[in-house]
Amino acid sequence: MADYALINQLLFEGKAAEVERLVRAALDEGRPVAEVLEEGLIAGMAVVGEDFKRAILYVPEVLIAARAMKAGMSVLRPLLVADAANNPSRGTLVIGTVKGDLHDIGKNLVCMMAEGAGFKIVDLGVDQPVENFVAAAREHSADVVGMSALLTTTMPYMKVVVDAFRREDDLRDTFIAVGGAPVNRMFADEIGADGYGPDASSSVDMFLGRVGVA
Repeated sequence: MADYALINQLLFEGKAAEVERLVRAALDEGRPVAEVLEEGLIAGMAVVGEDFKRAILYVPEVLIAARAMKAGMSVLRPLLVADAANNPSRGTLVIGTVKGDLHDIGKNLVCMMAEGAGFKIVDLGVDQPVENFVAAAREHSADVVGMSALLTTTMPYMKVVVDAFRREDDLRDTFIAVGGAPVNRMFADEIGADGYGPDASSSVDMFLGRVGVA
């Protein structure tokens, strides 16, 4: 039987090979892909995120855990993409980590879950300036623009992006969501963002609500 608690622990410890092996074993047992993702990987990263907020873990430990998470994601991603191909498109999500920030842990989880939910993903990557967010949203007619940050020093740049969108007549009403370990709802409200995602699952639910899918 799939031992999700063990996957969580191994992910926390950064044991990439073991996480990948147990994720494959869970799938071989017939466990649903979404269940393995939620209870195995996302639950494990949630603990990492909380400990980072509390300064129990620091960036190096978080990056090691993220490497283990990516090992598990490499197994699940093809299956999630296949599921998405059989579902109607839910809309387009443009997403990236803001300028000055090179971390993509949460962003990648959101991308994978949103793609599984049927969104077309335009992943800008990390360290993205405002011009790239604006250009991508315009080019791809984005239904949602998502921004992430792991460092408190890069959080203020989210407001730079929000303000730029509000100045453009054709982008003023674009739904902008923010997230990341140091981000909270109060900050999202202060900078004028439309939504805040405390975790990947909640973020995707928010995106679905935005495009009218319950």
